[in-house]
Amino acid sequence: MIVRNGEIAFVGSLSDPAVQAARDQGAAERDIGGLKILPSFIDGHMHLLLLGQSLTKVALDDCKSLEDIRERMREAARNDPGAKRLYGRGWMHSMTPDGVDASMLDDIDPRPMYIDAKDLHSTWANTAGLKEVCDVMDLDFEGSMPDPPGGSFSRDAQGRLNGVFNESAVFEIIWPFVARVASIEERKESIRAAIEAFNACGYTGMVDMAMDDTIWEPLVELRNQEGLGGMRVAAYWLMKPLKEDSGIDAVFAQVDHAAKLAREFKDQDCRVVGIKVICDGIIDACTASLTEPYSTGINPDPIWPEEVLHPLVKRAHDAGLQVALHAIGDRTINTAINVLEKNTDASRRPRIEHLELASANDAARLGQLGITASIQPVHADPAILRAWPRLLGEHRCKRRFAYREFADGGANLALGSDAPTAPHVPLPNLYIATTRKSYREPACEEVVNPEFALTVCQAVAGATLGSAYSCFADQWTGDLRVGKKADFVVCDVELEPEGLIRGVVKETWFEGRQVFQKE
Repeated sequence: MIVRNGEIAFVGSLSDPAVQAARDQGAAERDIGGLKILPSFIDGHMHLLLLGQSLTKVALDDCKSLEDIRERMREAARNDPGAKRLYGRGWMHSMTPDGVDASMLDDIDPRPMYIDAKDLHSTWANTAGLKEVCDVMDLDFEGSMPDPPGGSFSRDAQGRLNGVFNESAVFEIIWPFVARVASIEERKESIRAAIEAFNACGYTGMVDMAMDDTIWEPLVELRNQEGLGGMRVAAYWLMKPLKEDSGIDAVFAQVDHAAKLAREFKDQDCRVVGIKVICDGIIDACTASLTEPYSTGINPDPIWPEEVLHPLVKRAHDAGLQVALHAIGDRTINTAINVLEKNTDASRRPRIEHLELASANDAARLGQLGITASIQPVHADPAILRAWPRLLGEHRCKRRFAYREFADGGANLALGSDAPTAPHVPLPNLYIATTRKSYREPACEEVVNPEFALTVCQAVAGATLGSAYSCFADQWTGDLRVGKKADFVVCDVELEPEGLIRGVVKETWFEGRQVFQKE
């Protein structure tokens, strides 16, 4: 491979005259000693600011119980006596099957404390944290206000807030709160940290799936002041659900704001490309919308009514925006496909995020309609799916993460990590995609629906060119073709399913310059 002026100028045999010509011109030569060169990775679904902030949060991923969580947070409090607030991440509902509330954290430390669920669809605060959120976000601690559309404030028997925020209450209250109490310099530092961490894993591209003004402002300021280093960011603007007293014009205003930014920010390194709509929740919290009730009897509706989605998607299409719909449950997936089919088309490269429980019929429709399947294999790790058989029953578990059906039906696959909800290292993500085994717990013997496993080629392509294609970046990056940007990684990896888990990214290159080298 010959790299010239940041682009790939040649790929082929050493005996080709182009190689000798480059040598004659004094090109620097590099023998990678049997390692492998792949296109650099593009995370097809992640959360930029939240990832950067999460790098300093207390990791709770390996906790098994409430007491484990309490002890981990207690230790963190002892180790950081000067912190204004304490943050944790990685809590799962299965760790606390009897539920949680603020009182379970109150005796650990008097400072505000906030713990993110692994999936980022719930946040659990102690009483000091709850009071701070109420003060900053103008909420009534006594709970007089209604739940936000598409979400909930957990409450005690008297209706007072008990410290747990769910679904849109997280997206509309907690995320803005965390951004607001951080200075713009702190937010810029979090973005820097996220970019550095991603370069170190082999990424040169990020697709942010919940952009808003609190993230966009520091991102653009950082880019204008010093650049984004070895990273390109494509952003989907997060749509907020309709409030009870507002009409469709409030939704249109959000779409129009995204469209204005998309017209203004079109450069390869920092673009607004579309909108993101969170149409349902998650399986573990019983908030994903299903065609049959959960075993608990719960049968939630989607967050966004279909009669609102139709004009919303049409407005976005007419404005030249891409549309990304979060849909996890089979009912919501069906609705999302129907809405995209009616109101946009393949020319806009619409996409559905997650697709965790799709019917066979809907799996086939993705490719037929030109809908990208934006998937996160790390969420298919059997170590984090232990509640699913109880909640869904074995018959529905047979439809979990039907990635191979998406590919066989002709859908473009865009692989992502959903970081910080899951580990963002790309090679283990590919391992789960191709083996359906656990990266988190290698000793775990369960294999999740192995018939839906991807080939190594499909997985690598989805984590590179597929993610680039999903946001129209395939014009300049995503594979190692002449004329594309020289974005690549040098890996020590066996390109077979079982070998991916042992793979190591040794170097990351962006536009022909090295942005990471493993020591």
